[in-house]
Amino acid sequence: MPKCSLIISVYNQVKELELIFSALSVQNFTDFEVLVADDGSGGNMNSFIREYSKHSPFNINHIHHEDKGFRKNKILNEAIKKAVTKYIIFIDGDCIPHSEFIYQHFHNKHLNTVLCGRRVNLSKKLSNNITIDKILKKEIENFGLKHIYDSLRPGKESRSTWVEEGFIIKNKALRSMYIKGEPRIVGCNFSLYKETIEKINGFDENYEGHGFGEDADIEFRLRLTGVKFKTLRNLAILIHLFHPIAKRSEKNHEYYKEVLKKKNPVCVNGLRKIK
Repeated sequence: MPKCSLIISVYNQVKELELIFSALSVQNFTDFEVLVADDGSGGNMNSFIREYSKHSPFNINHIHHEDKGFRKNKILNEAIKKAVTKYIIFIDGDCIPHSEFIYQHFHNKHLNTVLCGRRVNLSKKLSNNITIDKILKKEIENFGLKHIYDSLRPGKESRSTWVEEGFIIKNKALRSMYIKGEPRIVGCNFSLYKETIEKINGFDENYEGHGFGEDADIEFRLRLTGVKFKTLRNLAILIHLFHPIAKRSEKNHEYYKEVLKKKNPVCVNGLRKIK
């Protein structure tokens, strides 16, 4: 029995998932299972996971449903149901975890607490330079001047952002001086006990389309239950690969406004269907 579950949300990101699996193969904490929450990818994804599973150092459970548009929250709920452990970590299928990523989430876990990490957004140039070999040799974890220089390039799409999130800071005194503000959930890097997310009935499946569904909404509802939030900034490092920014759903935005008004921590269309 593994000690924690890593849920990776994907959609037609076979190349990126191969990079993630490579990063998972060199984690310094290895007692975990992987659940691939697949929002309707094509046959290439299924073939890749099936072949990789034959020699994978960790157990992989591929949870898939039909492609009927963006239904990330629905497939995330299905993955939560399939998780065999009490502790769950969430990442996205375009994010490469540092070799200490799972250790930091599991080592810092607490009951009734959400651990919130951040991510480095790599430019298209630096993203294209990441290879399996560099991941296995942990070369991608060496953040330095090239990332700082890259962040100073003109144009939003041509430069890296949030590069400061790529530097590990373990000294408690330095962390308290540097890291300020209330921890917030970023959907691609957070963790909590399974029982905690079950209290709010999981992700709200009424969100369909990009925006608000897997971070702002779930954070708001968790806070209504009195859950504590703890930061893992500069500990649980995550590298986000470049891709064009998707347009946020205006329908989701309007629905979120209604959620804020009602202040009900339990969604009706989540892990369970509540009449």
